[in-house]
Amino acid sequence: GRELKIVGLNRHQAFPYVGYAMPKRAQRKDADILKFGLGLNTVRTSHYPQSRHFLDRCDEIGLLVFEEIPGWQHVGDEAWKEVACENVKEMIIRDWNHPSIFLWGVRINESQDDHDFYVKTNAIARELDATRQTGGVRFITNSELLEDVYTINDFVCGSKDKRYLRPQQEITGLDKNVPYLITEFGGHMYPTKRFDQEERLNEHALRHLGVQNAAGLDPHKCGAIGWCAFDYNTHYQFGSGDRICYHGVMDMFRLPKFAAYAYKSQMAPSEAVVLEPLTRYARGERGVGVITPLTICTNCDWVEYYMDGIKVGTYYPAFDRFAGLEHPPVFIDKEEGAWGSDWQDGVFVGYVDGKEVIRKVFAKDPAYAEIKVTADDDTLEAGDMDATRVVIEVVDQAGNLLPFNDCIISLEVEGVGAIMGPKQFPLMGGSRAFWVKTMGDAGDITVTVGSNMGEAKVCKIRVK
Repeated sequence: GRELKIVGLNRHQAFPYVGYAMPKRAQRKDADILKFGLGLNTVRTSHYPQSRHFLDRCDEIGLLVFEEIPGWQHVGDEAWKEVACENVKEMIIRDWNHPSIFLWGVRINESQDDHDFYVKTNAIARELDATRQTGGVRFITNSELLEDVYTINDFVCGSKDKRYLRPQQEITGLDKNVPYLITEFGGHMYPTKRFDQEERLNEHALRHLGVQNAAGLDPHKCGAIGWCAFDYNTHYQFGSGDRICYHGVMDMFRLPKFAAYAYKSQMAPSEAVVLEPLTRYARGERGVGVITPLTICTNCDWVEYYMDGIKVGTYYPAFDRFAGLEHPPVFIDKEEGAWGSDWQDGVFVGYVDGKEVIRKVFAKDPAYAEIKVTADDDTLEAGDMDATRVVIEVVDQAGNLLPFNDCIISLEVEGVGAIMGPKQFPLMGGSRAFWVKTMGDAGDITVTVGSNMGEAKVCKIRVK
């Protein structure tokens, strides 16, 4: 009986080197990342029904799913439309018993209006499942509403318009409000690489915060689903010249950009305490040699900032600018560390209910300390293929990522497993990941991670 604002991201089930061909564990892990790593309550399976393993995990953890039929923009002839109608049937018959699914997408994503075609797809969905609403994702305005929910990709944020979202009646052309859900925003309007310059990463995060804030303030919007969760491979007419769309709040290896913390910071402190200053804490990374204005994504009640052990100030969430968010970001606008002053270590301390709960330390002179190698799982299953991700990070003496250390990594694997992808590669932005897969047999997998930094780390995984 309580209103729930939809806060979500779109997901392509694409992985590096193998495309969609990832086994059960990796598909389920994506659901965990979205729910527990980013704090989302919704995912849209853009633009096709996705792995049953992913949907099973969404059911188990309570991640809402908007599932839709395959397609993007193109609508073909009558024979083509019959196939699309069959896709509606196949999707609902396969997945109707997933409690996580709350909305069926029965329109080809971002297609033009087609009255007879979409009357038919809606009728099929309602006949097969009268318990769920239908939606049809469009990007055109004044589109005919045949579905139960007007689902729209609103890319006004980042345009010359200067708004984050448009009022629904401006989009629908109707003289009344209807159930209305933002299904995409961001994405191609501001593609951002995890290894981009700090100010771009910061702006990327602010745009996600701004749109979610606008949706939260508008009682006539059910919520917003951003584009998108993870970077993904694409065709040569899109992407950044390397056939990759850098539209995610995480990269293809599921490693976070600053925008990931825009979402994670909306979690309750009882679930996870978040304190993420969106900075590399280097006075030469931004123009004018300062780190301000500084955005801090946090769910703390307030934040204190210290430089060289001396308190610079106490800073509070910006409810005046982000009243639509549960946990607005904290801003430090005053110029600190101006060029010519003495640059020192920085410490950010977060407080909840009057108590210190978290602190983040930055070194004034970050230097290489170690390579960290962390596997998502230490035990895999024999039989059918299983796989787990291993994350490599180069960190400094304070434990922070060294984003400009792109050392060369070499992998050696022994035992009953194999590497998915190349065995030698450079890090990107100080980190990277790879997946280890099983070969069917039980036993041990030993992965040795070597580098040109002069040390090797060993990762051991048991296969039962």
